[in-house]
Amino acid sequence: MTVSDATLKILAGLATPTIANALDDVAFPGIMLGMTQMVAGTRCAGRAQTVLQVSSERGDYTSADFKVGHMIEAAAPGDIVVVDNGGRPVSTWGGLATYAAKLKGLGGLIVDGGVRDREEMIEHGFPVFARHMTPLTGRSRIKVVAIGEPITCGGVRVRAGDAIVADGSGVVCIPAEHADNVAELASRYSSDDKLAEAELAKGLTFREAMAKFTRI
Repeated sequence: MTVSDATLKILAGLATPTIANALDDVAFPGIMLGMTQMVAGTRCAGRAQTVLQVSSERGDYTSADFKVGHMIEAAAPGDIVVVDNGGRPVSTWGGLATYAAKLKGLGGLIVDGGVRDREEMIEHGFPVFARHMTPLTGRSRIKVVAIGEPITCGGVRVRAGDAIVADGSGVVCIPAEHADNVAELASRYSSDDKLAEAELAKGLTFREAMAKFTRI
């Protein structure tokens, strides 16, 4: 199962805190912990292409095991590459990979692990969210175990085709089977936020607003 283009477009226009409220309603713990926005002001939304990695000491793996190119090639334009490297502070992605991903039209990158070359990420305006920024290369330290299989990223189960939305507040995963419902609920909550803001401007107190709009 995958998320439709129409639903993805709706989710792309919503803030992660609003989506998180809707995820509570469907009882899915979809908020990834420990992911930092590496390029200020960027956000992304798209279908997940998942990658499972393992890390070890320098020289334990070969350069051929690194397979960053395979990760990029497996993702379609607009996809978000989501990497499970077990939170290890080793870079799985750098400046040239960022440029290649931007040229292909990928939507962004989420890494439960490390990345490097922040300046090039900023230069290309590519959305990257990761646990660590580190100069340490993953060559001979990282092995790609699987692409397209279910993973855990930031404590959240992610499958290829699930929806990912990331912004300055964090990263959320919306399971494909819940995407339509979450998009509808979150859109309603977003509308309530706008109504509450308008009424606050007219003199409604925040206590009154909290009572009237229960999911703001």
